[in-house]
Amino acid sequence: MQKFLILMFFCAFLLQGCAPKAVDFEQTSPKEKIVLTFSHVVSDASPKGRAARLWADLVYQRSGGRIEMKIYPNGTLYKDGEELEALKKGYVQIIAPATSKLTGLDIRWGIFDLPFFFDDLEQVHQLADGPVGELLRKSMRDKGIEVLAFWDNGFKILTTDRPIKNLKDFLGLKIRIMDSPILKKQFLQLGAIPVPLSFNEVFEALENKKVNGSENTPSNLYSKKFYQLQSYVTVSNHGYLGYAVLMNSDYFNSLDQETRKILLDTLKEVTSWQRKAALEQNAEDLARIRNDQNIKIHDLTPEEKEEWQAVLKPLAYEIIPLFPKDLQAEILKTGNLN
Repeated sequence: MQKFLILMFFCAFLLQGCAPKAVDFEQTSPKEKIVLTFSHVVSDASPKGRAARLWADLVYQRSGGRIEMKIYPNGTLYKDGEELEALKKGYVQIIAPATSKLTGLDIRWGIFDLPFFFDDLEQVHQLADGPVGELLRKSMRDKGIEVLAFWDNGFKILTTDRPIKNLKDFLGLKIRIMDSPILKKQFLQLGAIPVPLSFNEVFEALENKKVNGSENTPSNLYSKKFYQLQSYVTVSNHGYLGYAVLMNSDYFNSLDQETRKILLDTLKEVTSWQRKAALEQNAEDLARIRNDQNIKIHDLTPEEKEEWQAVLKPLAYEIIPLFPKDLQAEILKTGNLN
């Protein structure tokens, strides 16, 4: 009987060690060492991956080693659809999902998904860094999530297993998308079949022909080698892809003032660097894709672009009316609805 009790105690001890630990959000002291876990799903070589590493390195240096940020890329810790829940439960401290992923919490984040709405990244930044971005930050804060920064990737292009030029070329085509209402409607309007899949599922879906194509930025297509699985690339630049750097609000507020200052001041610098780096990297990676002799590249002509725009631009009026009237004017002034 004694042996049995000892065995039961030992098993209970092991199980306790394996269970997720309770999150203690007591105020930290400036002298305590802080370890932050940053989980993301893209490559270390992507604009997001490079910025995460830079932020971690600078914070470590500036805190004298007191703040350590551990980076887990490529979905090694949590996959695409798991990150938000892990953040809410306190299993990770930082994530940086695509803004499209936040439409499930507040559909107004779909403003960044609108096709052909932004002519350039400067227009995106005007919204993200202004009153519209502040409203979206508050929408997440009300749900226990702190938006620390907006990072760019860039504008999306298409890879497919057949040429895409005219609208009729989309008919029946299965296109992988992120799970966003605007992205779904975008491809339904074009006559295609949108297939929501997590980022970690894309390579296998393209390789096994579960989908006929996908939309993504050149840096993601190149770093994850998606473009090598298909024969055609259409340089359409039809939509924006960006990220929100997020932290659990309770955890963020539990950090001492000095720690928050180091994190945020450094992040502001890294965000400025990241946006420039993303622009440069997408141009470089698109050039690399163009140099692949096995890929046929089509640049959307002005006439083809007008044809796509005529079908897609009305989607803006499904999102813009959801904002307060003063912000609707700001959005219309910033975006391209001509």
